[in-house]
Amino acid sequence: MFINPAFAQAAGEAAAGGNSLVGMILQLLLIFAIFYFLLIRPQQKRLKEHEAKLRAIKRGDKVITGGGIYAKITEAPENADELKAEIAGGVVVSVSRATIREVLTEE
Repeated sequence: MFINPAFAQAAGEAAAGGNSLVGMILQLLLIFAIFYFLLIRPQQKRLKEHEAKLRAIKRGDKVITGGGIYAKITEAPENADELKAEIAGGVVVSVSRATIREVLTEE
């Protein structure tokens, strides 16, 4: 009489353990999806926009370098990594395209 209820109770716990594993996997997938849509995807979009701005730099654009220097582009050959930028009257320096932090617009 006492043995049967014990077996029935153990069988119920084993079945509940399988459901909790599926629930835990679904929760992890949901958390990953939230991180992807709220953190990873917007960051990738901003990175693509920044790369497009860097590729579109042309002569006469005003930029801010990674070091915080405001400069005006004097030479910007296409597909070249090195740009010439004027940081003061008559002072022209070579700047890597990758170090441009922001392209200032006339807006």
